[in-house]
Amino acid sequence: MSMPTNLNKIRKERERAARRTRADQNSVQFGQSKTQKETLKARVERIALTLEGHKRGT
Repeated sequence: MSMPTNLNKIRKERERAARRTRADQNSVQFGQSKTQKETLKARVERIALTLEGHKRGT
């Protein structure tokens, strides 16, 4: 005799796969590449250092 199939488990797995696919599509459409994130982070750090250097010491 075969094992009974848990339909809730199958449904949840299908929903998870659909959400994963949708997330991948969104990351391609709206996300930033790793190099873009690193460039932006470096730019922010450089600006912060420049502002820190212009502060008046008290």
